[in-house]
Amino acid sequence: MVPHLTTALNGPLLELERRFLAASPQIEHWLRGQWLEYTPPFYSSVDLRNSGFKLAPVDTNLFPGGFNNLNPAFLPLCVQAAMSAIEKFCPEAKSLLLIPENHTRNSFYLQNVAQIAAILKQTGLDVRIGSLLPDLAGPTPVDLENGQQLLLEPLIRNGNRLGVAGFEPCAILLNNDLSAGIPAILRGLDEQVVLPPLHAGWAVRRKSNHFAAYDQVANDFAREIGIDPWRINPAFSVCRSVNFHERQGEECLAANVAAVLDIVRDKYREYEISETPYVVVKADAGTYGMGVMTVRSADEMIALNRRQRNKMSIGKEGLAVSEVLIQEGVHSFETVNGAVAEPVIYMIDRYVVGGFYRVHTGRGKDENLNAPGMHFEPLAFDTGCNLPDYRCDNPDSPPNRFYAYGVVARLACLAAAVELANTAPAS
Repeated sequence: MVPHLTTALNGPLLELERRFLAASPQIEHWLRGQWLEYTPPFYSSVDLRNSGFKLAPVDTNLFPGGFNNLNPAFLPLCVQAAMSAIEKFCPEAKSLLLIPENHTRNSFYLQNVAQIAAILKQTGLDVRIGSLLPDLAGPTPVDLENGQQLLLEPLIRNGNRLGVAGFEPCAILLNNDLSAGIPAILRGLDEQVVLPPLHAGWAVRRKSNHFAAYDQVANDFAREIGIDPWRINPAFSVCRSVNFHERQGEECLAANVAAVLDIVRDKYREYEISETPYVVVKADAGTYGMGVMTVRSADEMIALNRRQRNKMSIGKEGLAVSEVLIQEGVHSFETVNGAVAEPVIYMIDRYVVGGFYRVHTGRGKDENLNAPGMHFEPLAFDTGCNLPDYRCDNPDSPPNRFYAYGVVARLACLAAAVELANTAPAS
């Protein structure tokens, strides 16, 4: 199913899509050169927003949790990409330990874990699932709504190695974003490869570092193919010392909201865009759409009511929010069955392996869709996001639109690689 796109008949994004198609040999050559210098994360997902005049990433997840939402036809592509990633990080690997989040009651998330395990098993690895749940007394089967079953096993630490009973793997794959901190049991595993590295977790990682790296990538890429980098890059700023309950840092927030809005207004005037600029204020660390709000003027940051301050003050795992990203809002003009939608692109290693649309019937084109009430359209991408149709003169054809998605998502993946290299702890 391909969603109705309100931008299909007008808007400069079609010109940008044509630019990507015309420059695809140059783009692919440039990306290959970048991957010689930087190592992509094992896997990632990128939330994109398509406004018709702009196509940009607004979030990059290094512990993606929606593999169950991909088109089943993409499984062979996922397996091939996973083989490439494993050969890169641990070429001698025969076994792998998968460590998920502690969401044992979230059946959709557990179906994602099962799908990741299935992909890895298809690569020829022996895969077991080790849980960080503190009260897991022994191997525990979990029945899934789709008829599958997972076996969660308690982790066992043996010196500098981690495994489960009778199983010490070559590599460890985290599907737990470490929002609550890095457990002691994961530290100092010098004899095993841990993927992604521990500093990719939200205990250490910051979105502002990612988008600083994306600035570099977007500028270099835009220079390479001759476009304005703003067309693929949301402006942003950051406030480091914020306490929403105590109203600490309001001046910083208001000033940075105003500064980002000024940048966006100037660009809207340059491109004769009539939309109302807005920014998204969100926690600089964390996921699941928590601690996120849409703001259209600096005054709104001073006038937050108690409910709004409470919402913004707490992130995943109940952690207090003290660092905040102020990011240019990108309108989403894409709809599925009349509801606002945004594409989410999934990658393993440097390869696009599929995607889906996040849809929210209760949200507008200038609001966060990663919120309660959202749903996914897993069959939205009938084709991959990396194969343009050169025989077709219509850039609105699904393969060509999805190629544009894949280009920008891979730029975000490259930015994550740069980010991880820049923030790696000294050895």
